[in-house]
Amino acid sequence: MTKADLVEIIFEKVGLSKKEAQNIVETIFDTIKESFVEGESVKLSGFGTFNVRQKRSRRGRNPKTGAELEITPRKVLTFRASNQLKEMIEKNGAKSLGER
Repeated sequence: MTKADLVEIIFEKVGLSKKEAQNIVETIFDTIKESFVEGESVKLSGFGTFNVRQKRSRRGRNPKTGAELEITPRKVLTFRASNQLKEMIEKNGAKSLGER
């Protein structure tokens, strides 16, 4: 699914113009991105939680050469699905695999 798909769904279900639907989708994503930049978590009830986590520096190895190197500290974005979403995926995933 893409942003364009979301715009199309809002256009069809809500009845807003495509331009208005696009503005809403862009505003939502811009707000979420700003929260990530500020290091805030984003919790979407019934969907899941996005967290920005700080990772420490650590030693790594170049898989091609085997040479050791220092991996610099960085921030990573993690996602934890809500129990409702996990249950929905499990329930519908079994159907798609032909299990009932």
